[in-house]
Amino acid sequence: MVVTLSVFNGFQDLVADLFTAFDPELRVSLNDGQAVSLKDTALLRLKQNAMVEVFTPALEGQALVVQDGRQHVVTIKGVADNITQQGHIEDILYGDGSFCLHADVLEYGVLGIQLAQELGLSASFENPLQVYAPKQGERVNIGNPLSSFNHDELQSPGVVFMVRQAKYDRNYILTSLGFAQRLFDRQGSISSIELKLKPGIDTDKAKQTLQAQLGERFKVEDRYEQQDDVFRVMRIEKLISYLFLSFILLVACFNIIGSLSMLMIDKRQDIQTLRSLGATDAQICTIFRLEGHIISLAGALLGLVLGGALCWVQQEYGLVSMGDSEGSFIVENYPVSVYLTDILLVLVTVLAVGWLAIWYPVKYLAGKMLD
Repeated sequence: MVVTLSVFNGFQDLVADLFTAFDPELRVSLNDGQAVSLKDTALLRLKQNAMVEVFTPALEGQALVVQDGRQHVVTIKGVADNITQQGHIEDILYGDGSFCLHADVLEYGVLGIQLAQELGLSASFENPLQVYAPKQGERVNIGNPLSSFNHDELQSPGVVFMVRQAKYDRNYILTSLGFAQRLFDRQGSISSIELKLKPGIDTDKAKQTLQAQLGERFKVEDRYEQQDDVFRVMRIEKLISYLFLSFILLVACFNIIGSLSMLMIDKRQDIQTLRSLGATDAQICTIFRLEGHIISLAGALLGLVLGGALCWVQQEYGLVSMGDSEGSFIVENYPVSVYLTDILLVLVTVLAVGWLAIWYPVKYLAGKMLD
């Protein structure tokens, strides 16, 4: 159980690390998903909050990009220039250029690496990328469909990004906030605020404080909540694995039932001797119950030590690899992370199942022998 749960923890931490370079520490948005004015009083107060180090407005929307006959529906994410201060976006960039969102009258777009491949583009492309987005509140003109779309161009800054998650690498384009506002007819509006907290600020406490400050109109999400669909699946898989292993443990505890039952049958004469010496029935039951608890506790502690040792060996030496194809996976060896909460959960589970296994033979078999 320790090893299995730790492997699930390892994968969860690995995925969280991948999103860290792209997702903000906290994200603030309206509960209804609509755009909000950047001059909203609640957001202005948020910008002045003492816990906030970096305040980055962002606007996301769906658009169509076309390049040399190829087209793809993408998510355009316009962000302010201080996006580089949010995290480690520069660590996921590939190419000979540099991260840039706009310069003078030029607007730049940083594509996800899979999106660039599907459009037949390299990290640097000469012809500008054509971007189309439907105009707000207008129906498509059948006679002239293009008149119903806003159109603009994005130049190449010579880099692409790679989060190693298809959700971003295949669908996202990073560009300037001004470009996104013009393309989606949202001048002065944003869809979210990305926040970086000052060093030493606890994320959970800051999230609760900011949520109380902003009220019910807004929602404040940490990195796990921003990717709730991904981490929910991982939590469900971990829970199902725990339940299956607990059932296997319950079946294995029949060994304890058998051992105690055979011991009590074998010690029938000793039980009568103890009774003759003045031992009460409760004291005799306590002896067998205590032995069962010793067996259960010893097994639990031994299992925890061996499980922890295996996890440590895997962390240090990577004995179990992901596969024979080098470079095919994000990591070469199975990641493991041991959580104290999982150790306590396993200990409580083993002791609880052990108690059930001890209760039956002591209550019924001992009762029959002592009658």
